[in-house]
Amino acid sequence: MRAVIQRVTQGRCEVDGQVTGQIGRGLVVLLGVGPNDTADTARQLAARMVRLRLFSDDAGRMNRSVQEVGGSVLSISQFTLYADTRRGNRPGFSGAGAPELARELYGVFNAALEQLGLDVQRGVFGADMQISLTNDGPVTLLLDTEGAT
Repeated sequence: MRAVIQRVTQGRCEVDGQVTGQIGRGLVVLLGVGPNDTADTARQLAARMVRLRLFSDDAGRMNRSVQEVGGSVLSISQFTLYADTRRGNRPGFSGAGAPELARELYGVFNAALEQLGLDVQRGVFGADMQISLTNDGPVTLLLDTEGAT
């Protein structure tokens, strides 16, 4: 799995002009699923992300997690994180997980975040979404479970 995580002051997802998810302070997560990912991978990534200290403490140091600051998560499924751009000008997506697997693991990931006590807002799997956010910092991280131990 690959996740682009952005610390935000606000995030919003719209599909066909309708808001499907909206948060204030928290994290916007773009989540890509690979063909070898499992439910365990999704749960481990969620647990790792929740523990990341991405928010400032009173001294201005990044020492607090999204849980500690009472933040929310806007979770967006994004297969394009598995784009292969090594040949030509058109990205290939054969390295992404099949849609059925991706839908299932996107759900597992979001459920794991909720079980860890977070408010999770969502995009719509497979939809054409418009995402807006205000990146705070900016703070943006890439987590990739491939080859992780």
